[in-house]
Amino acid sequence: MKFTTIDNRGTVEGFCLLKSVDKKTSSKGDTYLDITLADSDGEINAKLWNYNEAMGTYEANTIVKVRGTISQYNGQDQFRIERMRKTNENDNVNPADFVKSANYSAEAMFDQLLCLAKGFKDKELNLLVTSLLEENREAMLYWPAAFKLHHAVRGGLLMHILSIVRLAEAVCTVYPFVDKDLLLSGAILHDIAKLKEFVVCETGVATGYSIKGNLIGHLAEGAIMVREAAKKLGISEETSNLVEHMLLSHHGEPEFGAAVRPLFLEAELLSELDLMDSRIYEIKEALLNTAEGEFSQKMWAMDNRKFLNHNRVDLATDADIVK
Repeated sequence: MKFTTIDNRGTVEGFCLLKSVDKKTSSKGDTYLDITLADSDGEINAKLWNYNEAMGTYEANTIVKVRGTISQYNGQDQFRIERMRKTNENDNVNPADFVKSANYSAEAMFDQLLCLAKGFKDKELNLLVTSLLEENREAMLYWPAAFKLHHAVRGGLLMHILSIVRLAEAVCTVYPFVDKDLLLSGAILHDIAKLKEFVVCETGVATGYSIKGNLIGHLAEGAIMVREAAKKLGISEETSNLVEHMLLSHHGEPEFGAAVRPLFLEAELLSELDLMDSRIYEIKEALLNTAEGEFSQKMWAMDNRKFLNHNRVDLATDADIVK
């Protein structure tokens, strides 16, 4: 933990993420908070004894400043909190320093997508995609791509989108008859409604599904967002229908949530590339936590298969998708 020692009694302080916080009662009947503090170095169990709400109320996935001492309990470090407060603007704290984040600058990823959209030759797709990007910029800079599975990290939505965009660009060099503007439009917008599907705190961690996420889902809601934007912008129904279909079908099969199967080339490609990127991310994450020559744990998202870490390449290597 990145604590700073402030006196000769061993008192330390620092900024941390409240990864979890539970109000409990001790054997003596006193109320206390049982907390997990975390930063980019790791995490530690903490206790705030003799707690009452006059000390403030705290929720998980928020950043706080703490002061206290570290001692051993049952062979593990435990932090005894003496003071704790919520952060404010004057602290100049960057939430990305406390949670797992995308491997690239969110601002750079967003700018790449916007630049691509502005370069579309198709004027209607240019207008539609740039408008939806600019309208949702603030949230896209920190939104995760999932609640628990692939790219469930701060900025993960942009990372997932840009990864698919780069795959789509490569596909178009092999198959020049693919409508590149249409495929890239679907790639950029396919998960746009995840901005409405999840409840996400300021740290970029999804804490659950919204009411709209549970009732409608991001495929149908994405199509609604496209249709509403198209009407507002005066974009033809023909163009809107194509993009809506790509969003509704990008999960491929109804059993995986698709409202309809892909029914034209670019829609099929988007579905395959989306599946490819999500699976590669899941496998890589599992193998990063698997010893050389060993198999990973069974992966629910991969039909409970286990994957071998053959260690022939450096799994920590990332391509420069931000050109």
